[in-house]
Amino acid sequence: MPPHVSVAKAATAKARSWLVAGLIGASAIALSSPAQAEFLDLEIEDLTFGFIKLTDMAPLAVAYELGYFEDEGLFVTLEAQANWKVLLDGVIDGRLQGAHMLAGQPLAATIGYGTEAHIITPFSMDLNGNGITVSNEVWELMRPHVPSMDDGRPQHPISAEALVPVIEQFRDEGRPFNMGMVFPVSTHNYELRYWLAAGGINPGYCSPEDVTGQIQADAFLSVTPPPQMPATLEAGTIYGYAVGEPWNQQAVFRGIGVPVITDYQLWKNNPEKVFGITAEFAEENPNTTLAITKALIRAAIWLDENDNANREEAVRMLSMPQYVGADEEVIAASMTGTFEFERGDVREIPDFNVFFRYYATYPYYSDAVWYLTQMRRWGQISEQMPDEWYDEVARDVYRPDIYLQAARMLVDEGMADEADFPWDTDGYREPTDEFIDGITYNGREPNAYLEALPIGLSGDQRVVGAEVVTN
Repeated sequence: MPPHVSVAKAATAKARSWLVAGLIGASAIALSSPAQAEFLDLEIEDLTFGFIKLTDMAPLAVAYELGYFEDEGLFVTLEAQANWKVLLDGVIDGRLQGAHMLAGQPLAATIGYGTEAHIITPFSMDLNGNGITVSNEVWELMRPHVPSMDDGRPQHPISAEALVPVIEQFRDEGRPFNMGMVFPVSTHNYELRYWLAAGGINPGYCSPEDVTGQIQADAFLSVTPPPQMPATLEAGTIYGYAVGEPWNQQAVFRGIGVPVITDYQLWKNNPEKVFGITAEFAEENPNTTLAITKALIRAAIWLDENDNANREEAVRMLSMPQYVGADEEVIAASMTGTFEFERGDVREIPDFNVFFRYYATYPYYSDAVWYLTQMRRWGQISEQMPDEWYDEVARDVYRPDIYLQAARMLVDEGMADEADFPWDTDGYREPTDEFIDGITYNGREPNAYLEALPIGLSGDQRVVGAEVVTN
């Protein structure tokens, strides 16, 4: 069963909300420690948020368990969802007022790819947190093509070039090389595709008539829900997958697979999940939207503060059955600053999960643009679009204005530090080449970026039937 706010706590918070609303009115100011806390006149107080059982839903669990939602007068129920489509549909039809979402979901919905709806995000939930795992059989075939360090362990990051001879062997044996990802517009899909393409493997294209993403594919990607990844790998239905934690570490602990790369190694400090709500909800409930964002920012701060000092407690929370429900040991294997690639091969990756550092929670337009470039690269956006279009869509979905308003309130209340927020940014991160292939990404120039990528659509290319053609 999903967790519910206790009657005593709910009554206390609701009484406070009524008192403030009745005596002082909208945008009321009341005394609170450590400074003056601004209590908003909420349009709606009872909310249900959805999530998928992954460790990066942590800001929701923390905001609930530590009472940050209650502090804002919100009475929240958290509900695990069966898969990403069910979750998205729940937000669109109003069964859920918000959700832990794949960053690509609000963008795809807003541009009408798949289910059409205007979804926005005032809060990015994390950086990094994913990995790519292959079966034991595939790893044994890859290993001779992976350089070793002096101590005999594999040298990281591991390029997909080591997978090329494996795919060729499978093809010679008449076996399609099947891999799993969690959703067609997921970070995991785009990261897996990026890794494969950087190693010279074509992961396939979409067309308006064929959205499988397998046109001209060397490796065949399809959807598997995150918690089912290890079992599907063990059954031999897929030979590898891209997923968030703890489902890569679960493969290690069960002895059924080997993670070959984390997304931190693929693209240092890459954007991951977002918190999504409908534009209509934000317009009709601006104060409630601010209150939600404030609570989530506080949760993110707690998760990263004092050099991750709270991570063990976060692991305990996430291991609860209503959240991720995996063993604490499995969750801790990646969330406490390390990552285990094979049994005993534990490596330090302190930024594998980042929730607040590096302005992780700020919804950057450049993050949105990167996802849109990948949709274009693989044919989900079928035609060339001008650079201005990417910027317009990013601004339509990512809402740093809401985020900074919530952040300003927290700073004024003494709940956050002024220096921890990018007040003067134009919404674009500086260009970076910290990808496995060293190609520079500049969010201000999406078409030039697409031209620089060796595999994928760019310019006026499009997919017609089974062919890539140039207009």
